[in-house]
Amino acid sequence: MHTIAILALDQVIPFDLSTPIEVFTRTRLPDGRPGYQIRVCAERPEIDAGAFSLRVPWGLEGLKGADTIIVPGTANPAVPLPSAVGDALRAAAQDGTRIASICSGTFPLAATGLLDGLRATTHWAAAGLLATAYPHVQVDPDVLYVDNGQILTSAGAAAGLDLCLHMIRTDYGSAVAADAARLSVMPLEREGGQAQFIVHDYPPTPRGGSLEPLLAWLQDNLATDLTLADIAAHAGTSTRTLIRRFREQTGTTPLQWLHRARVRQAQHLLESTHHTVERIGAQVGFGSATAFRDRFKKTTGVSPHSYRRAFG
Repeated sequence: MHTIAILALDQVIPFDLSTPIEVFTRTRLPDGRPGYQIRVCAERPEIDAGAFSLRVPWGLEGLKGADTIIVPGTANPAVPLPSAVGDALRAAAQDGTRIASICSGTFPLAATGLLDGLRATTHWAAAGLLATAYPHVQVDPDVLYVDNGQILTSAGAAAGLDLCLHMIRTDYGSAVAADAARLSVMPLEREGGQAQFIVHDYPPTPRGGSLEPLLAWLQDNLATDLTLADIAAHAGTSTRTLIRRFREQTGTTPLQWLHRARVRQAQHLLESTHHTVERIGAQVGFGSATAFRDRFKKTTGVSPHSYRRAFG
């Protein structure tokens, strides 16, 4: 039987903690046997879970020998990781244990160095903080989860459920995972690459950085048909220097930043107005409705119409 150790840290988010407990506890193999046994582990016997305290039956020794360790999110991801917990996670990784995080549980993994050089995700609202605090991690704020093989990370809330179902499918196949999905009243077909619904998450704008005036100008001119040369001319620099400065200060290119800003503005208009999709595409600077739909779906994972149905 596959053993899953769930690591509860202080200020653990109860939803993130309960998701893997419920999903894996209820997973059954075709012959009716349970697919998993669960250990809830912590550094101390009692953990602060916000609205209540949690008595934990396993210490950190419960991580040893587990097939999978899951790290739920915490209310304050900036809290330093206890050294004993970091050592235990690194030792487990060295032993080949699969390690996954839910929501801001990505931060403890990043603190151990296990995510250095890897692509990872977290709740979209914490993605900027993760990228700033751990520059060696390739933060992808748009996806539901990222599977690097041994190390997996997921976004917030329901994305943790997506990740659990993905691991069940990896362990036991689609039929067992589909059964677990039905018990959770959750569609199995959501893939990790589907974008999170990121509302008003504008591209990074470094305060006090040399690009700040230029980014403000771009934000004010989203509807204008701008080329890379136009942006460089306004900045009074060469396109090569402009691209280098953008990479250094925003982690992306000028045109990618502009596309994301346009999509974010389109999200706002889809939520707050009754304008047609075609009109909104033109308002935010896309030359055609087709180009707008393609870029919007590439960025958010859904069509403008689907986004409006969900958030309008």
